[in-house]
Amino acid sequence: MDDLTVALGIGALVLLLAVLAVRVSVRLGLPSLLLYLGIGVLLGEAGLGIEFSNADLTQSLGLAALVMILAEGGLTTRWVEVKPALWPGVALSTVAVGVSIGVTALGLHLVLDFDWRLALLWGAVLASTDAAAVFSVLRNLSVTRRLVGSLELESGMNDAPSYIAVVLLASTDPVTWSLPLTLAYELAVGLALGVGLGWLGALTLRRAALPATGLYPLATVAVCVLAFAGGQAAHASGLLAAYVAGLVLGNSKLPHRSDTVSFAEGLGWLAQIGLFVLLGLFASPSRLLDAIIPGLVAGALLTLLARPLSVLVSMVPFRMPWREQVFLSWAGLRGAVPIVLAMIPLSQGIPGAQQLVDAVFVLVIVLTLVQGTTLGLLAKLLRLDTGAQPKEVDVDVATLDELNAELLQVTIPVGSKLHGVYLSELRLPPGASVSLVARGAGAFTPVTTTRLQELDQVLVVTTQEARAAAETRIRAVDRAGRFARWKGETGKP
Repeated sequence: MDDLTVALGIGALVLLLAVLAVRVSVRLGLPSLLLYLGIGVLLGEAGLGIEFSNADLTQSLGLAALVMILAEGGLTTRWVEVKPALWPGVALSTVAVGVSIGVTALGLHLVLDFDWRLALLWGAVLASTDAAAVFSVLRNLSVTRRLVGSLELESGMNDAPSYIAVVLLASTDPVTWSLPLTLAYELAVGLALGVGLGWLGALTLRRAALPATGLYPLATVAVCVLAFAGGQAAHASGLLAAYVAGLVLGNSKLPHRSDTVSFAEGLGWLAQIGLFVLLGLFASPSRLLDAIIPGLVAGALLTLLARPLSVLVSMVPFRMPWREQVFLSWAGLRGAVPIVLAMIPLSQGIPGAQQLVDAVFVLVIVLTLVQGTTLGLLAKLLRLDTGAQPKEVDVDVATLDELNAELLQVTIPVGSKLHGVYLSELRLPPGASVSLVARGAGAFTPVTTTRLQELDQVLVVTTQEARAAAETRIRAVDRAGRFARWKGETGKP
């Protein structure tokens, strides 16, 4: 009991420090993951003296945290925003991964005299961008939707081929011509499972009348975890299945969607904090000194050669302007994912795996400092900074099962074209009506001459039959204003 008390106390204190570190990182302009790693190092053998060197446990907990991060990324990604970047994102997460592995391996073979299998293993470990780093950094930048969408889709999907490549290269089986077929099977089945379970989960949650609002977020996250487990059981990509299931669920008409998204964001933060602190705890500063040179060489090859070439090759079909390609090349952020992937060969006793883990740790720190702090400046230099972008209207749904009705809670963001629209111009379908408007510190029952304003909270009561049409109309006016129909805006993704 005493050990449990101490462990819970330390865990709570670390979590509070990590939460406060988010505010500090924002003020300093540093990615918060560096502070989390620092907390872990301070707790470790060089600080408070906590010794932790279990590679198997680190790998297992790291993968579990990565599943949570990918699920949160999928649930919070709006399809309407990433849809224009679908195929560039797919190319970056498949073709670019292959090119990056090959170019990095070639460079390490020539410069550091690695044998081909070890060089390819290093390339596979370093090929994946980090979902946590990308989601946290890019969403604070004002660049085009296509760039943000491409990088978000890439970071959400490229963990899968990188993980598969690392597992295959870390095994003792010979690399044969069937490797591309194996990759294709695992990705295809993982994608199918993610779509299927995401669709089935959304359908079930819409029809279920759960007794408490908090059960909906739990069930939603459980579907994503089930998708991962199903993918792994089918010898397919569980990571891809978890992300795609989250993407499908997050863009479905879920009950209490805003509560689900808030819960997923909190769970994602908890996973990030736990993962980076754990990795910092595992790291040994005394070993990192010997890994500086290999880490910097690998980082230079990756950042200055492999990443730009992989972006260039994968973006050929899309005729992307060179400025956007430069930004994509520099925005290949690395974080915890490469360190977690490096644990796989270490747990299997592959020769040289410890040096790989230490070198990746050094590389992640250096690249995060260099890339994460300069992305905003680079966007301005390349004239890709588009300024503040208005967010799409947020519509949450709560079921009123006994009345065969639903309640839509509409949040009107800054920049929405709902601002200034009279209630009579909203033209909701029969069966739907605005029942309450919350503005500032008060609320009132609106009339037809009420004009909507930015930051209003609008409650719309609708029958279940009219719900879809009401939400579609609200989104159409949000995008195109009171003359949405004349402008051809339907409100659909």
